[in-house]
Amino acid sequence: MSEQKNYECVDCGNQAQASAADAQPPECCGKPMREQEPLQVCEAPAGAEHSRFDDLGEPCDDGRAGS
Repeated sequence: MSEQKNYECVDCGNQAQASAADAQPPECCGKPMREQEPLQVCEAPAGAEHSRFDDLGEPCDDGRAGS
């Protein structure tokens, strides 16, 4: 199976896929389509217990230290 690239038209937003081996990108609206960049990996925590409102990079205070 060949690798596919995703393309988007700059003018109308139409999307298309083409083989990575193709030398020319597909055309739409009389112009070559722009290659879409891959999506970034989500860096959000998986659950509420792993997230903090203020990420200071310090250990969590569990309240056992006293006042």
